[in-house]
Amino acid sequence: MRINVITIFPEFFDSPLQVSLVARACEEGLLAVEVVDLRPFGKGFHRQLDDAPFGGGPGMVMMPAPMAEALAPFASSRRILLAAAGAPLTQNRLDDWAEMDEITLVCGRYEGVDQRIADNFIDEEVSLGDYVLLGGEVGALAIIEGVTRLLPGVVGNPESIATESFRGGLLEEPQYTRPADYNGLTVPEVLISGDHAKVEEWRQQQRLNRTRQRRPDLLGDADQSA
Repeated sequence: MRINVITIFPEFFDSPLQVSLVARACEEGLLAVEVVDLRPFGKGFHRQLDDAPFGGGPGMVMMPAPMAEALAPFASSRRILLAAAGAPLTQNRLDDWAEMDEITLVCGRYEGVDQRIADNFIDEEVSLGDYVLLGGEVGALAIIEGVTRLLPGVVGNPESIATESFRGGLLEEPQYTRPADYNGLTVPEVLISGDHAKVEEWRQQQRLNRTRQRRPDLLGDADQSA
């Protein structure tokens, strides 16, 4: 898979792309990431990328021409703008993108990108959540990690992906490991009982309980029969 990133801060991605499973996926040819510096597409002597908004108001807006020129080589890919006003980033979106051959992530900055770019050169806008960051770079990294771990051959045990949070509309159950007793703090007896049916029943109930407590909005998509 290929992921392109358009940003005014390409150095933001230097370290994250060189660690963990993302780095290994690149080394093994499962993933290719191209980070495109927007600055050379800027206009005038100072390579200007932004200007004051029409109609007045605070802040600056990213100009259309530099962004359109930077996006031109990636017209056939899925073009995704990271913007505070975008739709929420979800696991379903990551699943869809992981099936594609190529996506292009556009990192917004300042007050945002000229709307003509969003309307004519972008396929969808997404946001990490109901808050505002300095720009779209953090969101782009989140998408890179979220998509990369779904690519075949990246995660050692594919079953761990199939049973994690948001699969089946539920949050994942609590996890425990050795020792069974840590300074008097013990794990639930059912997990060391050896009764696999009871373990699975416990896990399903824990998924439901945790989701009801923390994310009741998800339960409309979940099977609540347990």
